[in-house]
Amino acid sequence: MLAPLFLLWPMSVAITYVVAQHIANVPYDQGLAHDLRLLASQVRMEGGHAALHLSDSARQALRTDETGNISWLALGGHGEYLGGDRALPLPDELGTPQPGKVLYADGAVRGFNLRLAYTWITLGAADARPALLAVAETMEKRTQLADDIIKGVIIPQFAVLPIAVLLVWFGLSRGVAPLNALQQRLRARRPSDLSPIDARAAPTEIAPLVGAMNELLDRLSANVAAQRRFVADAAHQLKTPLAGLRTQAELALRDASPDEMQSSLRQLVAGSERATRLVNQLLLLARAEHPDPAGLAACDLNALASQQAALWVPQALARRIDLGFEEAQRPALMHGNPVLLAELLNNLIDNALRYTPEGGRVTVRVTRTDIQVRLEVEDSGPGIPLAERERVFDRFYRVLGTRTDGSGLGLAIVREIAQKHRAEVDIVEPSGAVASGSGETAPDRSGTLVRVAFPAAPA
Repeated sequence: MLAPLFLLWPMSVAITYVVAQHIANVPYDQGLAHDLRLLASQVRMEGGHAALHLSDSARQALRTDETGNISWLALGGHGEYLGGDRALPLPDELGTPQPGKVLYADGAVRGFNLRLAYTWITLGAADARPALLAVAETMEKRTQLADDIIKGVIIPQFAVLPIAVLLVWFGLSRGVAPLNALQQRLRARRPSDLSPIDARAAPTEIAPLVGAMNELLDRLSANVAAQRRFVADAAHQLKTPLAGLRTQAELALRDASPDEMQSSLRQLVAGSERATRLVNQLLLLARAEHPDPAGLAACDLNALASQQAALWVPQALARRIDLGFEEAQRPALMHGNPVLLAELLNNLIDNALRYTPEGGRVTVRVTRTDIQVRLEVEDSGPGIPLAERERVFDRFYRVLGTRTDGSGLGLAIVREIAQKHRAEVDIVEPSGAVASGSGETAPDRSGTLVRVAFPAAPA
């Protein structure tokens, strides 16, 4: 605020000087015009020639005063001298005579700067050449008046400027005081304190800034909570398989028969596989919570689902499960991250194969509507009770009575990836299942159908 103020002050002085010069010129130019009219009234035609006869009053008015700052000159139509100061300069740009019009110009004589006013007057016949009249005065009075005006304006500014500086300093200091207080409160916060900032403690002018900071703190708090939850979940879930691995290793180290040692080693391998799968799923869940927005690209869900389903054919054959794929009749285009979408589909197929008994069937299906691309994985397993269908998407939650190995993270990963793609995931009744009156699926026609509906991209 002070820098522009100090820059504007010399500009104000310069503008004041120009305005003062104009103000000083106006009354003195009017005086010169009056002198021209007075001089014009003293010129007449005599014998076909212009003649100048000054009356006493006119001579008194046009006389040179004690400072010698008034001069005049009268020339006839042919340039003949009628009276006045012969040294008075005439402007070079006289051009065509303009009778009755007063023109002004600046000049100099005998080292003095002059302000000149001149005009033409017609005498006798209309076609007679007009006579030229000029009056001039030195610039001292004008300069003195301009200086007085400038002093009258600038001198008060010398007194006003320091007061303005103090007022600006005081006003801004009072204005930013709440900001300083807010800064001190933020600096005094503990690193773990991510609570919102009280908007009432800040000026209303920065309320949008405080709101944006609170939104940032909310997102940061959610990220920190997710990281803490991930670490806690990982530690809790890894504790059991690691304890089992240690127990089996201790048993193998004892003096045991080769058969017992082989059994312990097989348990170690199985436990390490479970731990590895759990770690991979935890890492995938963390990546699904914070995907890279730049990784979204146009992809065809038909091709992606076909490729991933083919990878599970060996496991389906080993368990004598009929794994089928039904593609959409038209391109199923959408915007997504192919890596995360592949993981979503792999988790759905893995869950379906795990919970489907031997001789059952699993179908991967892609359909397309005008606004959605739907991915469905249907199995002929025991099904999920209606009351449990929301809870199975929670982390580490497993339906009671399930004997199949698992970490309870598969559907949680599916939901996270679906949410990051603005998709809806639901568990619905399979096409051949019939619900009983209690909301349970009939045992003879059971199964699970997980549907993920993505926003469709233009074909």
